[in-house]
Amino acid sequence: MKALVTGSSGHLGEALVRTLRDAGHPVLGLDILPSPFTDRVASITDRAAVNQSMAGVEVVFHAATLHKPHVVTHSRQDFVDTNVTGTLTLLEAAVAAGVKAFIFTSTTSVFGDALVPAAGEPAAWITEDVAPRPKNIYGVTKTAAEDLCQLFHRNQGLACLVLRTSRFFPEEDDNAAVRAAFADENAKTNELLYRRADLADMVGAHLAAAARASEIGFARYIISATAPFAPGDLPRLRGDAAAVVRRLYPEAEAVYRQLGWRLPDTVDRVYVNARARQDLGWRPQYDFARAVTALQSGQDPRSPLARLVGSKGYHAEIFEQGPYPVEEDRRRKG
Repeated sequence: MKALVTGSSGHLGEALVRTLRDAGHPVLGLDILPSPFTDRVASITDRAAVNQSMAGVEVVFHAATLHKPHVVTHSRQDFVDTNVTGTLTLLEAAVAAGVKAFIFTSTTSVFGDALVPAAGEPAAWITEDVAPRPKNIYGVTKTAAEDLCQLFHRNQGLACLVLRTSRFFPEEDDNAAVRAAFADENAKTNELLYRRADLADMVGAHLAAAARASEIGFARYIISATAPFAPGDLPRLRGDAAAVVRRLYPEAEAVYRQLGWRLPDTVDRVYVNARARQDLGWRPQYDFARAVTALQSGQDPRSPLARLVGSKGYHAEIFEQGPYPVEEDRRRKG
């Protein structure tokens, strides 16, 4: 299986290239930034470079994107160019090259305003049946790119699976209030309960999608660590999430106390990965229970792959407000 990986200098892209190479698959990495995992330095909007990169490719893993942390530093047109036009360029080239499977890395950010219920409401139970309500240009362009994938499946017969990934980045949280309230690893471990996955499981989901794409044709899947909650937990999660976690994981509180950590006060949404596990045969391994067991033994709860890839960062510059820019850092472009 020859694969093309876009965004090969990023977290997921590097992890995919590493894993495919280790398994003996020929793989070509495409990115605008050079790295040991990028074979061709070019934009996904460069039609000539994309066409050259597609030669002999059977599976495309399309992970290149502008992310949410770029919303303030990049124009809306930049997002359209990369996330929409770039995806269109890749889809057209994939059809022309006879690619068998196109795996698009999307995001749970497409759900946007559907993720946070009104005050006093239970936490949101997020499945693939929830209608997207994107709230920024990032979510809008990723939703549009998903629709392009569906269009190319329907009209050109290209097998396209969309993976709506939850958080897996190792950088600090983009919310200043979260950074102030929780140590970074504390916050990330809490998120494994409802809105985060380990990088190794993200790679596993992409490989499982590639293996099943031809028989499925087109579908969208939520990719996140398996949440331990049931719909009956949703009201309590919004008001006293720590009590729910104590009931499910009585051993966690002692581990957290030893580390000086805090259980989450509130959980506003729960990502449900059941459909991806059922349809793709995906078996995520790195969940909250595994993290607590690792922490009990003094071990790093992250996968070896996540530790190996490490942090990339989203910006080359330092911002006055912290690791991410805020609206006041510059006048909005576009």
